[in-house]
Amino acid sequence: MERILCAAICNPEEFDMADKPLIYCGYRHNNILWQGKHVSRNSYHQGFLTSSGRFVSREIAASIALRAKQINELQFSDEDLFSEDLY
Repeated sequence: MERILCAAICNPEEFDMADKPLIYCGYRHNNILWQGKHVSRNSYHQGFLTSSGRFVSREIAASIALRAKQINELQFSDEDLFSEDLY
């Protein structure tokens, strides 16, 4: 079963060697933003990394975390997962 691993920010303007957008990971989104000016500040680029290696939006992450029973409910939004929901 797929689970949420950590907060992530997808930077659609930077690409890896496979020509896929770079994904920065961290404990919380704020920790990722402190990695440097090259990390996107656009809140729509914030999401989570899953145990399957997928970058997913906050909304999809909420569904995954609930289904995997990582959380019982969302505490900070009606639809979106926040890292504070997890840990």
